[in-house]
Amino acid sequence: MTWTPVTITTEDADLPGDLAVPQGSARVVVFAHGSGSSRHSPRNRAVAEHLVQAGLGVLLFDLLTGREGENRRLVFDIPFLAGRLVGATQWLLTTSPWAHGPGHRSVGYFGASTGAGAALWAAADPSVAASVAAVVSRGGRPDLAQARLGQVRAPTLLIVGGHDLQVLDLNRRAQALLRCENHLAVVPEATHLFEEPGAMEQVAHLATDWFRAH
Repeated sequence: MTWTPVTITTEDADLPGDLAVPQGSARVVVFAHGSGSSRHSPRNRAVAEHLVQAGLGVLLFDLLTGREGENRRLVFDIPFLAGRLVGATQWLLTTSPWAHGPGHRSVGYFGASTGAGAALWAAADPSVAASVAAVVSRGGRPDLAQARLGQVRAPTLLIVGGHDLQVLDLNRRAQALLRCENHLAVVPEATHLFEEPGAMEQVAHLATDWFRAH
């Protein structure tokens, strides 16, 4: 896979990112990492590689600048993080090297941990909602986007480890608030970080199937 380093310009920051788009692909999945992580997350990279092999584009980027990442308040500020994700989506659709190819451009969101809350919040934003075709949450905190869950229209897949009991309960409660097509997929034996043998491979397959279907 060939990654192209990019700089994503939003209203209030320039953010580093990596973009990989198979030739001719009109679909790109934007990753929103969780607290304490970045675009270099090995777990997200593993899923990203699987998506690209399936013909989907991927954008990995840092939601926060280096200095902002030291501010614990911002790390858990879901509306702020969602705003950055919206800004990255607008950049992707209008300014990025991928933006002006043939055909209708559509975007998916893959959110991990707190990044899943940001992804769902952003998916409900009127400025990008029409372009967001699907959302996948891995070990996510969709409950952090509770105020926006009923407004999400993109088909949403919630992936949780079977042994991640607290997060599983939070996901079930959040799922009850969704009004879009949705599904909760439980990976047996997996804990929060899906470190068990084969667990991340299951996540990658589930996410790929969801994005390709939607």
